[in-house]
Amino acid sequence: MNRKRYLRTSEIARAANVHPNTVRLYEQLGFLPPVERDPFNGYRRFTREHLNQMLLARKAMRFILLGGSIRATAYEVIGQGAAGDLGGALELAYRLLSQVQAERAQAEAAANYLERWVEGVLPDQLARPQRIGEVAKLLDVTIDQLRNWDRNRLLEVPRDPSNGYRLYGPNEIGRLRVIRILIRSRYSMMAILRVLSKLDAGEIVELRAALDTPEPGEDILSVTDHWLSTLARVEGDARELVSLIETRIAAQKTEQQNFFDRN
Repeated sequence: MNRKRYLRTSEIARAANVHPNTVRLYEQLGFLPPVERDPFNGYRRFTREHLNQMLLARKAMRFILLGGSIRATAYEVIGQGAAGDLGGALELAYRLLSQVQAERAQAEAAANYLERWVEGVLPDQLARPQRIGEVAKLLDVTIDQLRNWDRNRLLEVPRDPSNGYRLYGPNEIGRLRVIRILIRSRYSMMAILRVLSKLDAGEIVELRAALDTPEPGEDILSVTDHWLSTLARVEGDARELVSLIETRIAAQKTEQQNFFDRN
């Protein structure tokens, strides 16, 4: 009788291109199915299913840094895979793909808005300069947000010489609309400052590239510092995750059919 071939922790780690401690951590976190122990030496008895789940979990973990609902769905995919529910994992993987595509569409739309604003297609018409409270109400933001954008050098607002209050004209309102849509589309403050600084320096071409490309020596603190390219990459990762799960489901069906054929 053939003895069942078990895999060692090191073999799982090597196949997944991670440290063995990562395999042990994923086991502790419940990212893998329960692992049997050898009754004689206590070694972990990993199987091919553990390896397949490890590869799925590693692929899904690529989405964690995106945060929000995308991160939550990625964890759900891992959980369903660990529980052996590949049908549920596949459904969630398609949801993850849809979430990434929606995020990317929003980011692209914001970049398009920026370009159209620079072309002068989106002028703001005001009867008179607005004070900060009026602007906050107009744009549905808080006064603190407006002051924060000012402090972070995203714009300079002229002051009323008689009292020192900020006065927002058409140019400032238009710029604030651009800042708001970029922030709500999850571009980082650094990325927005980068592209607006280029505009202030008279550079009005390749703005999309500027929005997505950190300067040499610039600290990259978040994936949203280069948001467009990040979303393009993770959409590809999401498609790969779907394909990985579909391949596992197909392999399971083949194994089941072969078992029935033999018996």
